[in-house]
Order: sequence, then structure tokens, then C-alpha cells
Amino acid sequence: MPRIEWTGLPVALRDHLFERLRDRQITADDLYQLKLWRESEPEAPDGAWYKDFGSFKLCGFGPYPKTFLLKGQPATGRSLS
Repeated sequence: MPRIEWTGLPVALRDHLFERLRDRQITADDLYQLKLWRESEPEAPDGAWYKDFGSFKLCGFGPYPKTFLLKGQPATGRSLS
């Protein structure tokens, strides 16, 4: 199974992710949780997925992260552990 991609993202997608980080006020502690998860080289399922970090959610599709959601916002797709 392919891994979630973090480098070489299309410019528009990368810019969107950074914009959502600012909009959602993702903290340095939140980013550290994301960093640790990224280092585990998580597998990318087919279709929509999300990872719930408690204080925010990362949503993606296939190998690409797509957006960040706030804690209470509903996410669709497969939940990743």
C-alpha cells in the first residue's frame, strides 16, 4: 500500500494546507503530534481518509493530505489509527 505523501505536493495544495493551519489556529503542540505521526510513514488508503488528533483532524484522499478541520467538524472517509 502506498504511503501518505508529504513532499512534492502541488503548490496549490501546499498553500491550501498552510492557509488552513493558520485559519484553524493549529498550535505548535498540534504540529508536533502531526510530525510524530508523519514519521511513522502512515499508509495511504484508497479514497477519503482522516486522522483525528483530538484537537484537530487531518483529512486526505489517497496519498495526499487535503485539509485540516477543527475538533468538532465532521470528517468523511476512513478513520486512520
